[in-house]
Amino acid sequence: MLTGRGRYVADWNLPGQAHAHFLRSDRAHAEIVSIDKQAALRHPGVLAVLTGEDIGELRSLPAALPAKGRGGTELINPGRPALAQGRVRFAGDAVALIVAESAAAAQDASELIALDYQDLPAVVTAERALADGAPQVHDAVPCNLVLDYESGDEARTRRAFESAARVVQLTVDLSRVVGNPMEPRACLALYKDEMYQLYACTQGAPIMRNQLSAVLGVPPERIRVIAEEVGGGFGVRFNLYPEYCAALFAARRVGRPVKWTGTRSEVFLADEQARDVLCHGELALDAGGRIVGMRFDMLANLGAYLAPTGPFINTIGIVNCLSGVYDVQAAYARIRLVLTHTAPMAAYRGAGRPVMSYALERLVEHAAVELGVDPAELRRKSFIPQDGFPYRIAAGFEYDCGDFAGVLDKALEAADWNGFSERKTESQKRGKLRGRGMATFIEATGAGFAPQDEVALRWDADGGLTMYAPTHNHGQGQETTYAQIVSQVLGLPLESFRLRTAGADFYLAGNATGGSRSLLAVGSVLMLAGREMVKKGLPLAAEQLEAAPADIEFVQGSYRIKGTDRSIALRELARAGELDIAYANKFGATFPNGCHIAEVEIEPQTGEAEVLSYVACDDAGNIVNHQIVEGQIHGALVQGAGQVFSELAVYDGESGQLLTGSFMDYAMPRAGLMPEPKLVEHPVPTALNPLGAKGVGEAGVTGSLPALMNAVVDALRPAGVQHFEMPATPLRVWQALQAGAAGAGTRETTAAPRPAG
Repeated sequence: MLTGRGRYVADWNLPGQAHAHFLRSDRAHAEIVSIDKQAALRHPGVLAVLTGEDIGELRSLPAALPAKGRGGTELINPGRPALAQGRVRFAGDAVALIVAESAAAAQDASELIALDYQDLPAVVTAERALADGAPQVHDAVPCNLVLDYESGDEARTRRAFESAARVVQLTVDLSRVVGNPMEPRACLALYKDEMYQLYACTQGAPIMRNQLSAVLGVPPERIRVIAEEVGGGFGVRFNLYPEYCAALFAARRVGRPVKWTGTRSEVFLADEQARDVLCHGELALDAGGRIVGMRFDMLANLGAYLAPTGPFINTIGIVNCLSGVYDVQAAYARIRLVLTHTAPMAAYRGAGRPVMSYALERLVEHAAVELGVDPAELRRKSFIPQDGFPYRIAAGFEYDCGDFAGVLDKALEAADWNGFSERKTESQKRGKLRGRGMATFIEATGAGFAPQDEVALRWDADGGLTMYAPTHNHGQGQETTYAQIVSQVLGLPLESFRLRTAGADFYLAGNATGGSRSLLAVGSVLMLAGREMVKKGLPLAAEQLEAAPADIEFVQGSYRIKGTDRSIALRELARAGELDIAYANKFGATFPNGCHIAEVEIEPQTGEAEVLSYVACDDAGNIVNHQIVEGQIHGALVQGAGQVFSELAVYDGESGQLLTGSFMDYAMPRAGLMPEPKLVEHPVPTALNPLGAKGVGEAGVTGSLPALMNAVVDALRPAGVQHFEMPATPLRVWQALQAGAAGAGTRETTAAPRPAG
């Protein structure tokens, strides 16, 4: 990539390709009265103009949930067509696809399409969507509620609250964000010899291929998804998008490859967005300050359509660590999944776990303030003890191991916890407000949707070894870590290996990159595949060395007769015999955890907040490559900080228009936002996979959201601000301080609430 030889989707070209442009709805909710495409069809170079009526043979994009709602109710999936049919439901909904000889001709022709709409009222927040008389997003979804989900033990939790010495409650709002990978979405679609090929931004070919199979109505074996470089994933590149389906349909219709390259504006309008969960939480505490119960009531805004993983992420993805690191069996959560006239919602780094971590750790920190106790010691009282594992939480998931007190102690030492009061006094002397925030969190990683991960190890003509894996690498460094793992098994130098994850010339089933699963899950499968290769080579080596297999041992890349110097290298043996390996296995969820501590300083005259220090102590299990782990944590910390301090997707409450549709209005995190964090490790290896690894790709954001926001609130509290919602932009912080100084104490005046979206 440094030399410009990397191939992103926009770099792929096929002979005879045509170009596509999508005409998108300019309103959030309207009936499509008519579409006149004749003038567009007459435009020079235009090959086809497709609308929702033309693609009737395509099925709906899939969305499912392996769980039922309250009372055994099923998820309502109203369906999502590749192009709008009958009605548009958010600003940016794709209405027509124009295929032409050039991208410019396709875009010009789109402006000749005459659309007649009947405008309808729009609703953009989950609270308003559930209200009586709210506009209906889909006729098939009464009250805009697709599922009323619950998890935990409601009756036991009720009893815990009835007998509690103290109850503390807090409502928090996880604001909506746009994923914004560096590479806008694009695709190149081909239909040839009854096979579909799709070059696309993806986090894993197998999952997208299976989703395409459901839409196209053909077996997955007739589909290939191809990707080399992908400029960022973050969860919003996990699922299939309607544009890809429409492009494949168009390629079959016109008999030529069809290429589409999206714009940054289309990223804002039509990419999956994330978070947007309103949560009311309550803690029950006994007379000694120990947590004995917790319950949460959440509203999740899923947008206008169900993304394939949207329901899963906002239910199971949230509650798989329902009670956090705390020994509390009386825990319960209710989550209502609501549709609105906004972009569909799905995964974004953490995929539900940051929602639970934020809701719980903001609440625990608030409880410490209410009780007037040290936040660290309040948490310590309620930790699951180290000898309490395996530990089954009220939601039914089982933590296998951990040392939460040990993680906390290391973080406290690294952060100089006891010296904070002196640092706060020093800030006060300079007229600044200093705050400290903590989060002790746990997350579930490594699960997946496919039953197994298939891998392969194949020898190249030059003596190198190609690793084939289903998880796509787009910045995680899998070329390095996978090579390190297999190198240790086979005794080959790292430069011998190359990695391929999505090509037209091979087919692997398995799970995509996501959920911090690649190393612990697919890395473990590759390790076992290497061991199978060693076993496969044993009889071949015995034959070459003219010895019994029992007399052969494998050491540092060579087979040798025990007690002698007679040997044959694995690489040499591969030239003499068939040593390629195909192997499949699967390793599921693990539970990395950590303690993050942040300190911020606020300039009250301007509202500007500065992160002065950040300590992250993480238990990621065994670590294969420390440099990559540090990079993953750094990146995730900054993504969390971006949401805390600047990022916010805002829709107008009346028109449903996206008001933050470019980088002029949507503030991304910058390099100077975070100081160099102090990273500490406290590994407790898991026995759930042969590597003993737990995953780390999302821990930074799961910890930083609550830790940083707790620090901001702590800094504002002495100035009279009782409640504050992210993002902590200078204007919003300044407004909250002005309201606090005036003595206002309600949420509306001190929280600087975000706009309607």
